[in-house]
Amino acid sequence: MPQRLDPIIEELHEVRREIAKRFEGDIHRISKDARQRQAQEGRPLWHPKAANQALEQTRDGVQQHK
Repeated sequence: MPQRLDPIIEELHEVRREIAKRFEGDIHRISKDARQRQAQEGRPLWHPKAANQALEQTRDGVQQHK
């Protein structure tokens, strides 16, 4: 049975492709543009109360907190 495409998911993929094309796939430019648009719109931004803890790769491949 063939899979049906979800039009909402397809639209999201198309928007993502358009944004990537506009900024030549440069994630730094994409992020900068998003931050600027958020600031201009005056919407509240989420700021975490604590920074994420960095993980360190060990010899046996287990990640541990630094």
